[in-house]
Amino acid sequence: MSVENNAVKSMIEAGRAVLGIEFGSTRIKAVLIGEDNAPIASGSYDWENDYVDGIWTYSLEKIHKGLQDCYKSLVEDVKAQYGTGIKKLGAIGFSAMMHGYMAFDKEGQLLVPFRTWRNTITEQASEELTKLFAYHIPQRWSIAHLYQAILNKEEHVKDITFFTTLAGYIHWKLTGQKVLGVGEASGMFPIDITSGQFNKKMIASFDEVTASYGFDWKLADIMPGVLTAGEDAGKLTAEGATFLDVSGELEAGIPLCPPEGDAGTGMAATNSVKVRTGNVSAGTSVFGMIVLEKELSKVHEEIDLVTTPNGHLVAMAHCNNCTSDLNAWVNIFKEFAESFGIDVDMNKLFGTLYNKALEGDADCGGLLAYNYFSGEHIVGMEEGRPLFVRTANAKFSLANFMRVNLFASLGVLKTGLDILFKEEGVEVDEILGHGGLFKTKGVGQKILAAAINTPVSVMETAGEGGAWGIALLASYMIHKEAGEELDEFLNRAVFAGEKGSRIEPDAKDVAGFDAFIERYTKGLPIERAAIDFLK
Repeated sequence: MSVENNAVKSMIEAGRAVLGIEFGSTRIKAVLIGEDNAPIASGSYDWENDYVDGIWTYSLEKIHKGLQDCYKSLVEDVKAQYGTGIKKLGAIGFSAMMHGYMAFDKEGQLLVPFRTWRNTITEQASEELTKLFAYHIPQRWSIAHLYQAILNKEEHVKDITFFTTLAGYIHWKLTGQKVLGVGEASGMFPIDITSGQFNKKMIASFDEVTASYGFDWKLADIMPGVLTAGEDAGKLTAEGATFLDVSGELEAGIPLCPPEGDAGTGMAATNSVKVRTGNVSAGTSVFGMIVLEKELSKVHEEIDLVTTPNGHLVAMAHCNNCTSDLNAWVNIFKEFAESFGIDVDMNKLFGTLYNKALEGDADCGGLLAYNYFSGEHIVGMEEGRPLFVRTANAKFSLANFMRVNLFASLGVLKTGLDILFKEEGVEVDEILGHGGLFKTKGVGQKILAAAINTPVSVMETAGEGGAWGIALLASYMIHKEAGEELDEFLNRAVFAGEKGSRIEPDAKDVAGFDAFIERYTKGLPIERAAIDFLK
């Protein structure tokens, strides 16, 4: 074993390593970090949601098995690399996909199957609560699920003593503490930014409109407490330790940080928790988050409001579609090459085609594309039909074709972010990009910079993901200096000396994307017609 690995082994055995586990939609991932906050081991567990009686869900059995198998996978990685096990840890953090609905009775029993963020069954509640609060309440938020259950007169509602999110449930299961980090809580119910707690005025409004149902509970009684990054969120109980580590090796008493959502952990992992920063995650779907200096002037149904893990207001434009159609076109080129007997390296193919886009006309030569595999609420489409459209005199070349499909992958995102930049006057100093769109060096980054007319940076650690992000939040809790804010800790202890690339927006590209988005917006009736007539 190397000297370096021996040092890591000693640090693990001394109980100074920090663990983060995140429940994603298709994978649960564990990341163990050392005292320099760099990953030293990892584990994972693949899973899929189930569609049961019209509800997207994961059973408690799946959740429990996924957690235990993921942790076991991590322990096996530690043993393989360092020849030791895990008995103690410096801290632990749990995170999960945000939103959704888990409701429990006084015995702690789950009353109805977990309703995930993916469910779009709360339209009436979303609309009524948005009007009641004068604050946009998306369908996937926990409060929308609760209110819809009330409107539906579901029998279980009267028996609720606690409701929470998946991250909140895991944390409660292992610590006994009914709490959430403020970022995760902000996807459950609106946060009062001045207090960092659930908005009391809106809670009172909710209680008023539900009073006639005669429930024994008030809303504040059944919601978790709200904590800010760095605060103590309890300790691993003896029962929690044996539940997480079925081998019985892990000791109780390990401190836990507030449980967070995947939006907050993404912000931590990309060092974009400071005011006037933001990040764009671009893969199968794409979302952009901007940390705001002040409240928005009015409600925008296209924009969700959440918070950073340390309580700053964040505006989010969330889009369902990004690279799926682009990938489908690349696969067409793969088939074409293989039909000539050419063995295709996919990384080289993506790189070649993406770079070809940089040779195209700034405005894509008049071409038009929509990448909608599924609906996009920002542009009012409840379903999707991928389309490529051109006029007879458009400049139809490979470069323009690739360029328009790259532009289209960010079209809805630009539509949403333009509300912030052009209508609300939001200012941002830098955007951090992460996800599959940025794998080909410089291309997706340059296109995004053109779309939002803002410098875009991509860091080498951008691929580490949310499990690393929640591990960093756990590390912050135990390693922060007196009075040190989260962004200061990240800059000092995590990202100091971080290598990355920054691309400034090119004026010609910015003008080209603006011309494209004008064509894109005017052409939306084409997409609407495709949805209406192509079944």
